Amino acid sequence: MKNFLLTCGFLGAFGSSFAQELILPQPSVQPSRAQQEQIARKYGMFIHFGINTFHDEEWTDGSKPASSYAPSAIDAEQWIRTAKEAGMKYVILIAKHHDGFCLWDSRYTEYDVASSGNPTNVIEAVARACRKYDIGLGLYYSLWDRKANADVEDWKKDEAYNQYMLNQLTELMDIVNDYTKVVEFWFDGGWVKQNYRWPVMDIYQTIKQRMPECQVGVNWTIGAPENADKHPVIPQEQKEGYPIRYFPSDFRLGDPYLPTDNDPKIFVHNGRQYYMPWESTVCISKRWFYNTTDNEFKSVDELEKLFCQSTKNDNILILNCPPNRDGKLRDQDVNILKALYKRIKKYL
Repeated sequence: MKNFLLTCGFLGAFGSSFAQELILPQPSVQPSRAQQEQIARKYGMFIHFGINTFHDEEWTDGSKPASSYAPSAIDAEQWIRTAKEAGMKYVILIAKHHDGFCLWDSRYTEYDVASSGNPTNVIEAVARACRKYDIGLGLYYSLWDRKANADVEDWKKDEAYNQYMLNQLTELMDIVNDYTKVVEFWFDGGWVKQNYRWPVMDIYQTIKQRMPECQVGVNWTIGAPENADKHPVIPQEQKEGYPIRYFPSDFRLGDPYLPTDNDPKIFVHNGRQYYMPWESTVCISKRWFYNTTDNEFKSVDELEKLFCQSTKNDNILILNCPPNRDGKLRDQDVNILKALYKRIKKYL
């Protein structure tokens, strides 16, 4: 593992004043072994599924009743089998979006599948299917939670909510541990608070102490020289040596943007240089979540160009395919993925 351990006094998630060993990325201008493995995965599926699926909305606010999440089934095997047959190496499943609804039975909230119209533990079902089809599992978790942390202006609530997140991340790793490993955690929503109010160091330690090879990324990873917390800094604006907005992180995000032709890879924190690949996340249709009005799909020609642009220069493409209210990928998604695979399999 090309991480280094830094011994220092560490307060926060681990809640004590004695010395703790921090796991941090290794400063380098070359990819670490874990980054090389991420780059080699190259192509995966984003799976947006949750309470938004049942409301024709992308971002609900936590006020929708849990009972309104009511898939008639959860065909996780179909999702993962399709990814495998499409040449994808891993999937990233939405565990909790901005609404705060959790796709597992969390002991820390009642806003989850256990209180819904279908109590299936989706995290477990997908982890089991990933093991069966030898597909890597990534998990998306929204830092912004409009249910559990609605008043983002109240700094006094940060500590309790930060612990809530760390507790849930531990739950997720406990669930997955029986079936597979998490290859990636994808965090989102950080722009609603200043970067230093998020417990990024605690999150990184919580994950890396359990799963040291898991890659950790926070959406809108890079800031600007004049303001390390500038949002957004799109790929076309990023230059070598720009500051890492959320440190520690292992890779860069900024959906739905694609990397530039020769995008920079070396970014800086506290005067040290870190290699960071880019992961593109793009919708196969118009919406992230299933929507009854979402009927316009990208062509295979367009997707082939997206794939080539997104994966050259040691970067990665994640293509979003949202399951519907029957808990299945849409026929159109499946057909497009099969046709696209014929075009791109020579690159995989």
